[in-house]
Parts: sequence; structure tokens; C-alpha cells
Amino acid sequence: MNTEKVSKHIIGWLKEYAENANVNGFVVGVSGGIDSALTSTLCAKTGLPTLCVEMPIHQAESQVSRAQEHIRQLKAKFKNVSDVRVDLTNTFETFKKVVPITNDTSKVDLSLANTRARLRMTSLYYLAGIHGLLVAGTGNKVEDFGVGFYTKYGDGGVDLSPIADLMKSEVYALAAFLEVPNSIQTAQPTDGLFGDSRTDEDQLGASYDELEWAMQMQDAGKTEDNFNGRQQEVFKIYARLNRINQHKMLPIPVCEIPKELK
Repeated sequence: MNTEKVSKHIIGWLKEYAENANVNGFVVGVSGGIDSALTSTLCAKTGLPTLCVEMPIHQAESQVSRAQEHIRQLKAKFKNVSDVRVDLTNTFETFKKVVPITNDTSKVDLSLANTRARLRMTSLYYLAGIHGLLVAGTGNKVEDFGVGFYTKYGDGGVDLSPIADLMKSEVYALAAFLEVPNSIQTAQPTDGLFGDSRTDEDQLGASYDELEWAMQMQDAGKTEDNFNGRQQEVFKIYARLNRINQHKMLPIPVCEIPKELK
């Protein structure tokens, strides 16, 4: 990948889209992870107002410190970058008190994890509304179109997706080219939605490099029978996640009424 040309292409695409939409710039949720760091950097380089938003909910200190380091770096480089901190911890705790729970703790834990993402989406759209900004998505190609590793109407609820055609390895390459803080480049990817130390790999059962390989193999028409050992295991993991998360990747189904019934 030609990192310089790709970065210029995305920056130009972002700027043109914002100008055609007649909006002021972008708002990005900054988590301390590689995807949000790259997205916010690309938005900043458009020269348009870019609002970086921290939205901690019982967040690990390491994630907070990385996010703050990145925001400080952006503000030092770009006069068009501003930031705001929206601590949603109390909001989240209030939500937990008013909703019913079940004895199935795994379902409760997953639903609450997704609630964190949806509270953040709501906050981003509030800020976008009052400042005339677009919500820039931070999902990459493997997450958005491979395994569906995002929350529907959470981090999947965005106005535009500048890095969704980049594989995770390409995200890292572009982040290195744009000098995203090294602490972010070397950190283990995590969605930070469970309030513990679990990584994306812990949740998915495979690394992004492995899933990227499996995505390419499936796109090439391969099946699990073409592989054995760890490769077969990874391919099965990818194929399963890709299948069960199609509801995130496909348009919302609409019940079309036959004309003769109207």
C-alpha cells in the first residue's frame, strides 16, 4: 500500500464529503485505540474543525492515558482540533438501575457492553448536532465487513466511514506513516466495553492478522476443507462470525406490501 497516496485520498474524500454536505467538520470518539487515532488524525488533516471526544465508562487508566496523549499530540499539530470529555459512567450506572435484569449473566453482560457503545453514539450525535459536524466512524474492513465486530447503532452508528476499506494491517501502516503515538500502535486492540482487560483477540478467538487472512481466503472462494490445523480453526471462526453477524452488514429488511393489498 502506498501510505502517502492513500492518506491523501482519504483526506480529500473527507473534505469533499463535508463540503458537499454543507457541514463544518467532524466529531470522532477517541478511545486510545489505533482505529480512532487514525480516523481522528485523518479528519484533522482536512483542516476542517475536528472535535475529539473522550467518553469514559469505568475505563481502564491505560486506555484513558493513551487517548489523552493522542489528543494532546493532535492539538499541538493542528489548530482545527478541539476536544471534550463526556464522562458517561454515572449515566451508565443510572441506566443499570432502571432496567430489568435476568439470571443469564452472560446476556446481561453483553447487553450492557452494547449499551456503553450506544450511549457513546448518542453523545457523539448530540455534539454533532450542536456544532454542525459529521460523526466519523472508526471501523476497519475486517470489523465492519468481515466479522461484524461492532455494536449495531453503537459504534456502527455513524455518518461516514473513512477507514472501512482498510484492512487492520493497513490501518497500522497508515497510523505509523501519520505518526500516531507509539503507545497506541503497540497496544493490544480492545473494545473496552466490558470494564476488564479482555482484548479483541480474546473475544474473537483469533488475531486480526489471522482474520484478515481468513477474509481473503473466503473472498477467494476457499472453504474450511482447503485447510487444516490452526488455519482451519481460524477459517471456521471467521466464517461463523461472518455468518451470524450478517444482520449488521446488510440493509434493514423491509416488509414490502404487495400492490394488490394496498
